[in-house]
Amino acid sequence: MAAQQVWSIVSWRSRAAILAETVLSAADEQEAMQLVAESSRGVLRAYSTSFYLVTRFLPPHKRRQVELIYAAVRYPDELVDTFAPQGIDVETEMAAWRRDYERALGCSGLQQAVELGCNPYIAVFAKLVNGLGIPREYYRSFLDAMESDLQPRKFQTMEDLVERYIYGSATVVGYFLTYVYGSSGSGNFSAALDCARELAIALQLTNFARDVADDRERGRIYIPLSMLPQSGWTDGIAAAELSDADLVQARIELAQHAQQGYARAQAGVASFSRDSRVAIECCINVYSLLNGMILDSEGRLDTRLSVSGARKFSVLPASKYWRVPLAMTGLL
Repeated sequence: MAAQQVWSIVSWRSRAAILAETVLSAADEQEAMQLVAESSRGVLRAYSTSFYLVTRFLPPHKRRQVELIYAAVRYPDELVDTFAPQGIDVETEMAAWRRDYERALGCSGLQQAVELGCNPYIAVFAKLVNGLGIPREYYRSFLDAMESDLQPRKFQTMEDLVERYIYGSATVVGYFLTYVYGSSGSGNFSAALDCARELAIALQLTNFARDVADDRERGRIYIPLSMLPQSGWTDGIAAAELSDADLVQARIELAQHAQQGYARAQAGVASFSRDSRVAIECCINVYSLLNGMILDSEGRLDTRLSVSGARKFSVLPASKYWRVPLAMTGLL
């Protein structure tokens, strides 16, 4: 069962247009940033209850930066996953989004970028890239991965999948977040990036495992062809030809790889700044629950699995429980 559409493209465009007006009328750059941050928080809360919850355990300034990143990656993902099947000219939309990113990178601030016509969600992300020193090429790789979904390709091995798709779709997003989270010391940033990579790959594999049936309907195969040597898969086979038995076996193996990735990520959490570790550990714990549900799903493909609020609550740190009701009511 595919996830339901959250916002239409008309809603996205309307929100961006209204936000642009308020940004331009803001008294200064700080107020403009706050306006986009509040709107981005709404994006995260609407689209991902799990990630919204775990990010509530970050310090306020880091939480806001993560929300800004999320909005910048959510819209391109929605373009290819939700709006392309509706007949929207996604290639034109993506080209405009790319232009806005490149233009905003050269601006002195958010308001200047919006005044030049840049979408405020990507304009503020470009400001964050410049401010935190995030390599500009990371986001270009992310957009490349999103656009590749318009003409789905196949992957021979797990390494092939990780390097040719997951790097752009997830790993670089983990790298964005690492620049926000920070490391436990100047010499540990590389280790934090390694940990972020392990977690990003695991998260992506869990998503692939959960969504194998939905992806089959979209004509996509995020399963290495080498994973099921007995299935008779070849480069010429169409996604629709994959049987439920193929998908059940594949989702188990994908989830097993993800489980190993969560364990490696857990071992590297100490490389991050102390004030970010609780949020990262909560992320690992919550998504490990989802991954475990996939492993225990007994071959069912007709239900889109999700973790209940009670189960999420069970893996959160007891000393931080007070944050949960505030998060659920939007007060945090």
